[in-house]
This record gives sequence, structure tokens and C-alpha cells, in this order.
Amino acid sequence: MKRAPILKMLGAHASTGIDAHEAAMAADMIRFVEAHENCAERSLLAGHLTGSAWIVDAARRRTLLTHHRKLGMWLQLGGHADGELDLASVAMREAREESGLTKLRLVTDADGAVKIFDVDRHRIPGRGEEPEHWHYDVRFLVEADPDEPLVITSESKELAWVDLADVARVNPDESMLRMVRKTPAEQGARGGGC
Repeated sequence: MKRAPILKMLGAHASTGIDAHEAAMAADMIRFVEAHENCAERSLLAGHLTGSAWIVDAARRRTLLTHHRKLGMWLQLGGHADGELDLASVAMREAREESGLTKLRLVTDADGAVKIFDVDRHRIPGRGEEPEHWHYDVRFLVEADPDEPLVITSESKELAWVDLADVARVNPDESMLRMVRKTPAEQGARGGGC
């Protein structure tokens, strides 16, 4: 089963002591992935998996956010899986494409294993022929150098490094605030290239 690795990661994440709201979303996501072989395909109109990167500096004091052109809000970088079930790779691809950064490091645990940082299920409004649908977003912690130049793409109005303490000012959504709360206060998590 091609979905076994993502189901294993989601199950491991759900058992890490996350808050009740995130645990409910993780359980919904597991059921969704189990029910839909094409869960990572954008053509699944009910919803689909996405991969995001919560990009932080090495000191874990700032995060890189995009002012999303279509949604009109400040968000973490990420996007559609387009059939790819390795969502960490999706998150890294989207982070590179949407920022121009080349020195990204996927943060791994002490054993070098990739772990999910956060999950979120949210509605995307319908546009044109595309109906309203769910994004089942799997998020990974990524380190980057804030001195590396940024490249704004057509998907963004702007890119900015934002102090974690200021994230609530630009986007007070609980899914953003949860990632701020979960961001380790100091560096030390092992970083692996991707």
C-alpha cells in the first residue's frame, strides 16, 4: 500500500501528546487517507493532502511567511502534493519554489528521522470551476538562513521573516498560533538536508 508510510507518520504524530483539536484533525486525516487511494491528488474534489514548511531561523525566533496572493493572508509556505505521498519532499519543494531559498534544512529527530511538526484540516473557498474543498495539510519544521535572498513568485504578494511574537498580529488563526507555540525555543534539533 503506497499510503502506508504517510499513515505511519500520521499515527506516530497523533500519539505524541498533541492538543485535543490537533489530535481530532489527525484522526480525521488518517480516516481520509485510508478511505481515498487518490488522497494526494488535486482532482479529488472533496479534498486532498498538502505539504507545508514551517520555516524558522536557527535561533527559532523568526519564521518565514508568505502573503498568499489567492487567499490574501499571511501563511507558512506549502502547496499541493500533486500525487506525491512523501509530504516532507512536497513541503521542501514548495518552500524552495515559493521562496527562492536554496539552503533549507528539514529538521529531524535525534535519530535522523523525519517527523511531522503539525497537521491542520481547513476549508479552501471555491473559485471558478473549483468547488470549496478541504486541505489536509501536513507540516514540517524547516530551518533556513534569513540572510539568504528571497525571491517572490506569482503565488505571493510578499515574503517576510516575522518574529514569532508578532505572528498573531499578521495572522491570529489558531493553526498559526499552534505552530508558534510548538516551535522549540532553542536550536539543537538535528537538521538534515533535503
